[in-house]
Amino acid sequence: MDISVDDLSGPEIAEFLHEHVRQMRSVTPLESKHALDLDALRRPEVTFWTVRDDGLIVGCGAVKRLDASHAELKSMRTAPKRTRSGVASLLLAHILTEAKRMGFARLSLETGSDEFFAPARGLYEKFGFAYCAPFADYRPDPNSVFMTKGL
Repeated sequence: MDISVDDLSGPEIAEFLHEHVRQMRSVTPLESKHALDLDALRRPEVTFWTVRDDGLIVGCGAVKRLDASHAELKSMRTAPKRTRSGVASLLLAHILTEAKRMGFARLSLETGSDEFFAPARGLYEKFGFAYCAPFADYRPDPNSVFMTKGL
């Protein structure tokens, strides 16, 4: 598998992210959906990575700068046919290394509280993320959980 920074200009990644947003809308109330669209992911404060296997997109993830020392993990997604195959672990390890290299001291995230998101929460726990209060512009939400990790 190959992980690389993506400029989000290709139709394959646009479709992959469209499916991500569609899936999130099917399991999360609209007022609790925090997935970024393509325009938001193209902003200068966001670094976006794509994971490819034999040229096919199998995963993605991003880091959004909140301030000089704190960033947010965004848009983590594994292709449905590749869940539980190590894609997310490989990508998360890469993102943690890159976030530290970029000078961040803390990486935080928001994910769903529903059972659908249990595997994601388990992955983040495995990588040392701990539950925390809402951060940045987030507010308490029964559909969301917040996690953070010092780098």
